[in-house]
Amino acid sequence: MTARVLIVDDVPANLKLLDAKLTAEYFDVFKASSGQEALDAAKEQLPDIILLDVMMPGMDGFEVCRRLKAMPETEHIPVVMVTALDQPKDRVQGLEAGADDFLTKPLNDLALFARVRSLVRLKMVTDELRMREATGQRIGALSATGDSFLMSEPGRIAVIDDRPTSLKRITETLASEHNVTVAESQEELIQLASTGDFDLHIISLTLQEYDGLRLCSQLRSLEATRQTPILAIVEEGDTPRLVRALDMGVNDYLVRPVERNELVARARSQLRRKRYQDYLRDKFQQGLELAITDGLTGLYNRRYMEGHLATLVDEAANTGKSVALLIFDIDYFKLVNDTYGHGAGDMVLKEFAKRISSNVRNVDLTCRLGGEEFVVVMPDTDVDYAVSVAERLRQNVAMKPFTLDEEGRTIDVTVSIGIAVTQGPADDAGKLLERADQGLYRAKRDGRNRVVAEAA
Repeated sequence: MTARVLIVDDVPANLKLLDAKLTAEYFDVFKASSGQEALDAAKEQLPDIILLDVMMPGMDGFEVCRRLKAMPETEHIPVVMVTALDQPKDRVQGLEAGADDFLTKPLNDLALFARVRSLVRLKMVTDELRMREATGQRIGALSATGDSFLMSEPGRIAVIDDRPTSLKRITETLASEHNVTVAESQEELIQLASTGDFDLHIISLTLQEYDGLRLCSQLRSLEATRQTPILAIVEEGDTPRLVRALDMGVNDYLVRPVERNELVARARSQLRRKRYQDYLRDKFQQGLELAITDGLTGLYNRRYMEGHLATLVDEAANTGKSVALLIFDIDYFKLVNDTYGHGAGDMVLKEFAKRISSNVRNVDLTCRLGGEEFVVVMPDTDVDYAVSVAERLRQNVAMKPFTLDEEGRTIDVTVSIGIAVTQGPADDAGKLLERADQGLYRAKRDGRNRVVAEAA
């Protein structure tokens, strides 16, 4: 995996050395030698990751990181702070400034490359989700939302560690802010995690009776836990195990002995990222639903209906089963709008949609075709059954007046219905819709408030 890397250091020799190492691993490297130069380069180059020295004159790395995370163009770029500072308070300060990791000089090359690749993979997922959200906003399917909700609720954290002192330290530290569940065994953690009800898994990689790496691998392979971040606990100096963990998808790590403030900061960072990605996925799903549903009635729209109908007709050609299509048109609907207003017309449309959708089978598809026209697609249905259903729906509409407004005004409504049924392997969705439309035309021409099945 390659990536665009911005390295920031005020010492030319450090820049040159890091540039050589990263270039040898086929990363595309950009350089900056001061805080302001780093901010400008980040906005201009939009790298995939930033390796940021902390100790710089003028603007130090902590301030640079805070500014990067405050700018919309760069807030989602992972930042790894690189420094000779090795105290827990320094790591916590970096994490609170928004850094994604904190590596101490001299750098271990294997750990560095593994961390860079891990964070780049994460950024690629986030970029794809953000792109989908931006597309949804451009087409009007989604509205912009702030991120103040990201840490408004306690996190749900599952922990497994067979060292009693370490486990107590972790649970007591996190329990003040989050809901913590302890798993006694690998099987119990898998069972708990498979519910998909956790925001973070904390796993010791040095379990005595279980293979911590294999447990991480299992969590990454399960659909319910694939997107849940993993925070690993490793021994100091156990670089090979850490590199393997990062390569298989572990999101972050802590080195024993676990420092309380660093644990809190890293857990908070992972929870925030998880909730942001969940939010983006939910918004994308919402956008998909909005793209295929009618905003007024909540029914599927014509775009979805045409794709669904084409699939059913193709299947019918192979199975020999017929597909029926009912097309509805509310009689004299323009008069409703002209007399009572469009608000009243919308009330009629919503009630009409509710009546027909609640009186068909679960396998049938109810759609709003546009305006006052609606469609019901009925798989495995012959013409006689389709006519009986259409007649029942027509009576259901006509027998009970429709409410127009909160004042209780009502109006009688009737509907004309055209029906068409597939006629063999040579038939297609377009022809079926056309024949049903011809039946509707005849129903309206012959006096409305009736059902007509067009045979050909």
